This record gives sequence, structure tokens and C-alpha cells, in this order.
Amino acid sequence: MSEPVLHGDPAPAADLDALFTLAYAELRRLAASVRRGDGSATLNPTALVHEAWVKLSRTPAVAQTSPLHFKRIAARAMRQVLVEAARRRQASKRGGSQVWLRFDDESHERPGSAAQVLALDDALQDLARIEPRQALLVESRFFGGLDAGETATLLGVSEATVQRDWRAARAWLAAALRR
Repeated sequence: MSEPVLHGDPAPAADLDALFTLAYAELRRLAASVRRGDGSATLNPTALVHEAWVKLSRTPAVAQTSPLHFKRIAARAMRQVLVEAARRRQASKRGGSQVWLRFDDESHERPGSAAQVLALDDALQDLARIEPRQALLVESRFFGGLDAGETATLLGVSEATVQRDWRAARAWLAAALRR
């Protein structure tokens, strides 16, 4: 795969390259945990990270953000790549399969199928309309692998608020995914 062509000032692109290099191992670890268990996945963890990189490289200004904020943006990019891939896989497969996802703190289960990724994305979009902070929290923790402390820093709230929002968001998503 060739380097994307970035327009504008080369300094932000170089900053983005440096930030990506520092974050690559962490992003790869997150991508591996997100992709675990999906036998039908068309993206391996390396491909997922690279596709996310292509999305991120289109906005070199992201390099000016903090490493924590970069991880959140990278989590969003990986979510978008996963959703796009799931939509492609599901385009010819329409069915009524039931979706099961767990949001336990101890659980490392991630969406395992195209149907699960799409259902979670739809539920997160609905949650974002009524509780934007909770949706960002779920995206950061579930797709981005941030812990409660990192999420609290990112959102500018206390860890107790993160824990309360995490419990509320998990309950809301569990109910939404059962529908």
C-alpha cells in the first residue's frame, strides 16, 4: 500500500507520522481485541489499523492533539472501518439473527460478527442522540480500550461519573440490542 498523498503543510503530516508510530503498537493491540472471534472478518488487525491510518492521514491536524485524544480519534476511525466492512459483508446477507454483546468490565468480548458490529453502531448512534457523553464513553472504552481514568480525563469528568455513565450506557445498549 502506498503512502497517502497529504496536501498542505508537510510539518503536520510528519507530526502525524510520528504520533502514529508511537501509537501503532497500542492500536494494533486494540484492533486485535476488536477483531477476535469473527471468523468471517475480512480485515485482520494489521489491515484494520492501516485502514484507520488512511482515514486519519486525511486530517493531518489530528497530530496536534494529545496522545489520549489521538487514541479516541483512532478508536472512532477503527469503528468506522469495522462498520463499513460489516455493511459490505451484510449487503447480501439479510436475516433475523439475534445479536449478543457483553459490556462487562471484566469481559474482553468484542463484536464478533458483521451483524453485531452493525447493531452496536446503530445502538451507539441512537444513544448519541440522547446521551452524547455516554456514547463517546462507550466508543472510547469499547473500541478504543481506554480505562476509566483515561476516559475521565478525555471527557473532563470524574472517574465516579465515568463509572455511573458506563453502567447506564451498558444497560441502555443491552436493552437496545435485545430489541
